[in-house]
Amino acid sequence: MNALSLKQQVILSGIGSQVAENVITNEALEKLVDTSDEWIRTRTGIHQRRQASDHQAASDLATEAAFKALAAAGIEASDLGAIIVATSTPDMIFPSTACVLQKNLKAFHAFAYDLSAACAGFLFALSNGAQYIENGVCRHVLVVGVDLMTRIVDMQDRNTCVLFGDGAGAVVLSGSTTTQGLLGTQLGSDGRFGDILQVPAGGSRIPLTAETLPLRQHYIQMNGSEVFKMAVRAMEQAALNLLKDTDTPLTAIDWLVPHQANRRIIETLGKRLQVPSEKVFMNLQHYGNMSAASIPVALDEAWQQGFIKPGQLVLMLAFGGGLTWGASLLRWTR
Repeated sequence: MNALSLKQQVILSGIGSQVAENVITNEALEKLVDTSDEWIRTRTGIHQRRQASDHQAASDLATEAAFKALAAAGIEASDLGAIIVATSTPDMIFPSTACVLQKNLKAFHAFAYDLSAACAGFLFALSNGAQYIENGVCRHVLVVGVDLMTRIVDMQDRNTCVLFGDGAGAVVLSGSTTTQGLLGTQLGSDGRFGDILQVPAGGSRIPLTAETLPLRQHYIQMNGSEVFKMAVRAMEQAALNLLKDTDTPLTAIDWLVPHQANRRIIETLGKRLQVPSEKVFMNLQHYGNMSAASIPVALDEAWQQGFIKPGQLVLMLAFGGGLTWGASLLRWTR
């Protein structure tokens, strides 16, 4: 696990989010697969999720979220030095979704690229963007987490099709002399366990062919019990390491904003970290697991709804395929 201590010179100057408009309820899924509203709520905490329209791609939701974040930051797209998009569901193999987003924003002074770290992607991208500012490469960086997970779920697999939704969240990172902002990041990966959460086909190992399609290898495959155990363990350790590195006591945390994957994972994580439930922000009941979009959408909603206030400490935790995980500590400046 690699630790990074930031110099408290990077602030989150703007934030915005956009979820897909189509609402898919648990009752609607009952008609498609052998499941029930009670089964889904009890095991996941999810009541509904969002699904993008057929004509929408990841860049469309990312563009809406990005414009909101730019407006909140009070800057123009031309002020951006870099655009980093964390996604597992890009518009296409290439060009990158970040380049499509750059075109949509007309942010032609920025360099742009995608980053793939599954559900932990946003925190990986956040760390990347912060370093560009710290090193003097950029004054402003746009970081986006976006995924259209309903595009890669198997609607015949009741264990996964009920979990995922579509959305995008964006933040603008800026340089500042304040002592607030991003205080530290802890990132980790373990490729030995990549097969417990994966989409096997669609890459160079197993290209999509007429033979692979009936095998449904182009959809998410997940060992739920193993993911649960490893997610809780990895996020807990990342949080404890980060708090130690930044000399921050657990009692100082005002808000825990975890990846919105499963209510049981979040509740177990909160208990192990001894964070009271009233300090844990959850919105997965409305959106399901939006992968890289989960944390920035939750962060935006927590701010918009008046929960997170200036000066408060926010701990963000994520876990995803790879395996990948991360923790970021933020002193809120909005």
